Amino acid sequence: MPKKKKYISQKNDHKLMEIGRLIMKFMNQNQTKIYNYKQISDGIDHKNPRQREMVIQALHKLLSSQRIKETDKGKYSINLNIEGTLTGTIDFNQSGNAYVTVENLKDDVFVHSKNVKDALQGDKVLIVTYNFKGKKLEGSVLEVLERKRSEFVGTFQLVPHKEFGFVVCDKKTINTDIFIPKGKINGAENGNKVVVKMTEWKPGDKNPEGEILQVLGNPGDHETEIHSILAEYGLPYEFPEEVERDADKIDRTITDEEAAKRWDMRDVLTFTIDPKDAKDFDDALSMRKLENGNWEVGVHIADVSHYVVPGTILDDEAYERATSVYLVDRVVPMLPEVLSNDVCSLRPNEDKYTFSAVFELNDQAEIQKQWFGRTVIHSDRRFTYEEAQERIETKEGDLQEEINVLDDLAKIMRAGRIKNGAITFDRSEVRFNLDENNQPIGVYFKISKDSNHLIEEFMLLANKKVSEFVSLKNGRPNENTFIYRIHDDPDPAKLEALRDFVSTFGYKMDLANTKKVAESLNTLLKDVKGKGEENMIETLAMRSMSKAVYSTDPIGHYGLGFNYYSHFTSPIRRYPDLLAHRLLQHYLDGGKSPDRNELEEKAKHCSAMERLAADAERDSIKFMQVKFMEKHLGETFTGVISGVAEFGFWVEIPENGAEGLIKLRDLMDDSYTYDKATHAVYGSRTGNRYQLGDHVQIKVVKANLIQKQLDFKIVE
Repeated sequence: MPKKKKYISQKNDHKLMEIGRLIMKFMNQNQTKIYNYKQISDGIDHKNPRQREMVIQALHKLLSSQRIKETDKGKYSINLNIEGTLTGTIDFNQSGNAYVTVENLKDDVFVHSKNVKDALQGDKVLIVTYNFKGKKLEGSVLEVLERKRSEFVGTFQLVPHKEFGFVVCDKKTINTDIFIPKGKINGAENGNKVVVKMTEWKPGDKNPEGEILQVLGNPGDHETEIHSILAEYGLPYEFPEEVERDADKIDRTITDEEAAKRWDMRDVLTFTIDPKDAKDFDDALSMRKLENGNWEVGVHIADVSHYVVPGTILDDEAYERATSVYLVDRVVPMLPEVLSNDVCSLRPNEDKYTFSAVFELNDQAEIQKQWFGRTVIHSDRRFTYEEAQERIETKEGDLQEEINVLDDLAKIMRAGRIKNGAITFDRSEVRFNLDENNQPIGVYFKISKDSNHLIEEFMLLANKKVSEFVSLKNGRPNENTFIYRIHDDPDPAKLEALRDFVSTFGYKMDLANTKKVAESLNTLLKDVKGKGEENMIETLAMRSMSKAVYSTDPIGHYGLGFNYYSHFTSPIRRYPDLLAHRLLQHYLDGGKSPDRNELEEKAKHCSAMERLAADAERDSIKFMQVKFMEKHLGETFTGVISGVAEFGFWVEIPENGAEGLIKLRDLMDDSYTYDKATHAVYGSRTGNRYQLGDHVQIKVVKANLIQKQLDFKIVE
């Protein structure tokens, strides 16, 4: 075949493959539906005659590969019964091998690095499965059905004496470099940290092709690395101009007309308790003693729904972001600053619109009455947690009597929650003292005290009671659609593994039922306090838990021991809380239950964005820890083994929370083997053991700011 014809043929095949991917993505949205070629053409926006002809050709290719089936003449559906094939999400490890998670399949399917084809981290893939050596189920990628993402962060490397280069991605789980041809470098210089867009990956090519979109700066620089984290997770650190303009136009006056529609509580003592560096105050407490001797406690939440209205660009932007992101040195807010730090923030000595849950409680913290609705308040005082804690401990200072009454009620509620099955993980969080250039000069740990628990208990009470109010009628479930914060029961297999493991240390667990499990976990966490194995067992206990997510299905919150629970108390920084406010008002106004499917999609989006934000926050902490440890290179510390894997183990330094890796290949005294069951590695000749929770002496040998990784070395 002449070269030109061969090239045209390859180009045509590539085009058909791309159209095939678009068709599969479209048909996968509703796997049970049957389509004709016109519906498919419209669905993938291929509407002119030439494009429709290509769609027909692509359909024939999909039919021949049995990806789709023809249910009737000219009518097509997804073939869900292709023998030996599965669809799932691919997850790479640092070695280049991967695992594919398939819905309703208990174990992930292993895919060797040579069989991953052109799949990238998080892609939806079609794999063919087979038994490796007759035992282990393995797979090979047949096709990428849907790309998770097309933009990546990495370092540009210009090929010497050439006008092209490659971007080496920061994330080791991105298993390929991206080729940047001449004309697509866009001003990047060799060694720059950049954002790159993958534009195509031709069949048979080793590397995908891309274009540099943005130059972030020099690797290792503080601003470059923080902006790299934001770019890696697709988090916008600036608001579009039109969103800022809309926010600036908001009328912030408190009018008599609007106040008349609300419960006016401006004459009731109200105050906030927040971290000392907080800028947005989205919750306040009010309290007064009633004539009958009971206490009226109001939980007042910023009424963001009054200002952020569905259908506006302000609301669209808030939904896309779904959450504020708290990096070590900055906040990427869900709402523009004029709203989050000013209009909606419950600042002292200012009247504010709020959405409130007001409870009448007796001295035993039992609810006598409750009320939910819109209010207007006036915060009389702003407390930091430290100031509130001082009043609890010393019984002195302004409003100490009120704060101590609230503390007493909170302690009763907390004890009741634990008795009813709540699990108390009280792990400290690492924080940094930064200088004026955002350089870390010290590390401290945020530890929850009584003042933190006080606020937590009243926020939990409001969240729980709002959820019950919407979801129950006369104590029985109704059909009202609502957005819940759910936390599923732990995986029984993980619990059994935890029980068997802790038994080797002399601890017992009763897994007979949900309540016994909760009691056992609380007893275990209490018993290990101060012991050598505390860190290890706490870590394993947390890993046995499911992850909390948002959903329209009220399955309850296992960790809190609640049957109904929603997020209601932080609408400045969480979109699900804003949805909960709107829905509650809708039901207070007598509205009918809205469409569940639409709300479920929003719940899934909010859950996904929450995970993204948590990953970005974790990366920023890792970066700052590595930066802090740079000045400790060569020093020795006593650390605790915090994780074990086939290739090495991680050690955490308790006094600063920094975690570093010790590679097995660097242990020169023996050949070590990983034992998954005992979370340990064993020396085959010496019998040496390094186990999760063990204390070891280490030396800091390397601090890699770009990979956000510390390397340690065992010292005798």
